[in-house]
Amino acid sequence: MTAQTDARTMTESVRVLTGMYAAEEKYLAAGGPGRASFGLLAPYFSPEVVLHQAEGLPYGGTWRGHDGMARFFLAMSEAWETFDITRQEFLATGPTAVVHSDIRARARATGRELAFPILQTVTVRAGRITEVRPFYWDTALLAEACRE
Repeated sequence: MTAQTDARTMTESVRVLTGMYAAEEKYLAAGGPGRASFGLLAPYFSPEVVLHQAEGLPYGGTWRGHDGMARFFLAMSEAWETFDITRQEFLATGPTAVVHSDIRARARATGRELAFPILQTVTVRAGRITEVRPFYWDTALLAEACRE
């Protein structure tokens, strides 16, 4: 790979990710699952996208394709009343980007508010997200906060 190709790849992953995060914010502000169209997010995800969530979370498991992503957002919105990114940093921006996000969230079932970090690896190919792997520091804390 040349330096120019590396720079294009970095620019592409940053462009796709910043666009997706902005679309996600609009999607959630419009009411999210059941109220807003997943069409706001679909252009950023490959039809074959795979999202791997930790099994211990209320929305844990592997979610595949646009239908899986739409179902994931529904499951996540059932767990969290709010889920806001308060700070975000791109640690790597190649074909597999690494994004550190600080989150402030309120659990729907308990009203409990938490602040926690998430580290995600996100693979971008041909201008779309193909794989997402979020890593949480304490999945038991998040699951407990969501349990009635």
